[in-house]
Amino acid sequence: MTIDISQFFQVFFDEAEELLAEKERLLLAVDIAAPDAEDLNAIFRTAHSIKGGASTFGLSDMSEVTHILESLLDRIRQGQMALTAEHVDAFLAAKDILKMQLDGHRLGSAVDQDAVANVRMMLQSFSQDVPVAALTPVAPAFHTAEKAAVSHAGGHRIRLELPAMEPREVEALAAELGLLGDVVVSALPDARKVLEVTTHESLDDILAICSFVLNPDDMVITQAPPLAPGEAEAARAAQEKAQGYGFFDPLPGVPGAADPGYGFFQPLEDIRAAAGVQSDAEQGYGFFQPLEQIRADAATAGNASAAAPVVASAVAEAEQEKKPAKKEGDKAGAESSSIRVSIEKVDQLINLVGELVITQAMIEQRASALDPMLHEKLLDSVSHLTRNTRDLQEAVMSIRMMPMDFVFSRFPRMVRDLATKLGKKVDFITNGAATELDKGLIERIVDPLTHLVRNSIDHGVEMPAARVAAGKTEAGRLFLSASHQGGNIIIEVSDDGAGLNRERILAKAAQQGLDVSETMSDADVWQLIFAPGFSTAEAVTDVSGRGVGMDVVKRNISAMGGVVDIRSAKGFGTTISISLPLTLAILDGMSIRVGDEVYILPLGFVIESLQPAVEDIKDISGKGQVVKVRGEYLPLIPLYQMFDIAPRFTSPSEGICVILETEGRKAALFVDDLVGQQQVVVKNLESNYRKVVGISGATILGDGGVSLILDVAALIRSSRQLADESIFS
Repeated sequence: MTIDISQFFQVFFDEAEELLAEKERLLLAVDIAAPDAEDLNAIFRTAHSIKGGASTFGLSDMSEVTHILESLLDRIRQGQMALTAEHVDAFLAAKDILKMQLDGHRLGSAVDQDAVANVRMMLQSFSQDVPVAALTPVAPAFHTAEKAAVSHAGGHRIRLELPAMEPREVEALAAELGLLGDVVVSALPDARKVLEVTTHESLDDILAICSFVLNPDDMVITQAPPLAPGEAEAARAAQEKAQGYGFFDPLPGVPGAADPGYGFFQPLEDIRAAAGVQSDAEQGYGFFQPLEQIRADAATAGNASAAAPVVASAVAEAEQEKKPAKKEGDKAGAESSSIRVSIEKVDQLINLVGELVITQAMIEQRASALDPMLHEKLLDSVSHLTRNTRDLQEAVMSIRMMPMDFVFSRFPRMVRDLATKLGKKVDFITNGAATELDKGLIERIVDPLTHLVRNSIDHGVEMPAARVAAGKTEAGRLFLSASHQGGNIIIEVSDDGAGLNRERILAKAAQQGLDVSETMSDADVWQLIFAPGFSTAEAVTDVSGRGVGMDVVKRNISAMGGVVDIRSAKGFGTTISISLPLTLAILDGMSIRVGDEVYILPLGFVIESLQPAVEDIKDISGKGQVVKVRGEYLPLIPLYQMFDIAPRFTSPSEGICVILETEGRKAALFVDDLVGQQQVVVKNLESNYRKVVGISGATILGDGGVSLILDVAALIRSSRQLADESIFS
């Protein structure tokens, strides 16, 4: 059957994007002074793989760029050219161009052709003394455009003996291989087909094309010396006349069809004499050597024959890439244990498991009312169901968890480019890249971290001369780390720069009319930088100075249920810490009751619960009440006043106070009763109803009722408004 390779476009797009990301990572990590041969080979393989895929799918713009890039990289990895910082800059620019071209093909976005031309000229300038063959644009088999003839004289001749296949499949394979070289189709006595390919491409490229149609292990592959230019022309003429361009069976009665060599090859005796091969039908039908024999002969080189230089060259190249090829194989074997699944399917699975958790809670609640003596086996089964449901829930939730490396890998390039632009030297160090976070949070944390990293480079790290004068190393250090802490993930952005300037921040805040005083604690002063429009930059640049960024950071982090904290010491650096819940889909909560309503408190904010004595409760005129807890007075938040509910108790000494902490502040939440602790599935209230002040979401309880999840940060912020009115009035 005919293979429509257009169905594999999305696979190519995904793999090309991964290869480009890998290429950028390798380029940023390479030691320019003493590059590791393995790293250079890995960088070359990324360009080589992208070029092969782009050529297969007829993406000639990408294949043209990677063709020049590949030739330059090949020269560097073979030691014929020294790697320089200018090379790395050019390769990174080429990566950006390839990404833009890839997005153009995948998303239909605009491609800046001037930028493409500039990068090609830059790469060509490095390749002025490198013989780079012009790459003719190609089209895949399902395109109808004709391609110009390209001479493959002097290329490898590879013979592919195919297994039994349908004629249409052979035609499709010959058409695809025709993109890489000249192809001749012939038949064996048992009607199986043989493809003879003359090409400058590697055997790996040939096998990559064949793998779309058949299993390469089912083929018999042999190789022979290249044709001389005159023979190549004669071969092409014979191919066009007798073989119908390699696509069709020979017409009956065509002159030369009876010639076993089809007019392509030297007489068998000459080939045997040149190659030193004994007459043996199993040795490639008299004029080809099996690849295994070529490698064995090369190991005992010393035979002076015309084919020896070609064979030795082919084997040397194979041996040079033997070790990297093995690593690639190991990697491919590891990747074969994973599959690509769309995020929509994962979200659907998580929603179904969430509904299952709710159903299980309903069953458990109804079973709790049964007599344990009469229904022992049923209750035991319900207990097993509860355990299994929780295990299933945790397993499914782990599918959405992604390593922080997905975020961290974006920053080395940004740090390098920004530091170069500002004339600074920065060593970027990451830790905890394997720490996992929910995919939904991963996507939303990128922008806040980008602002923080840019601020650390622009405002934190000093210029090299200033660092040396202060007794520091010339290059500043920027740390990005992630770690688990309880049910949260802690992400920290640290630098060893100048630290925050307290006096400058206070002066700027006073200038903007903010309520500040000299007696403010350092922690409160640091929080001023999150005020909208606040910036201590002397001038507005394209990097900073407009006063937007830090307030957006805090707003976005708070929207994710997170907290931002700042620690700084003048002259020693600054650390900005972000605390986020591991997932937004499921949380551990404490059920509380106020009147007839049941609410859920996220357990991560709860410190303790207590029933205060009457003498520990104090009234503050116009400010509500405070409660004394171990010598510390905390604002009291009566939930019944916040939500205008008729409570069972109006005196805190009769109810329960739950001590909460968020954003470094504590408060006591006054409720009627504690119901229990449970894991709940979070439902978005805003998308189904509207945004409600003090509420972050909703969940379904075991009895089928809906319970609202409290927004602790919003409740504490609004605790200053605790007059008798509700926050809704």
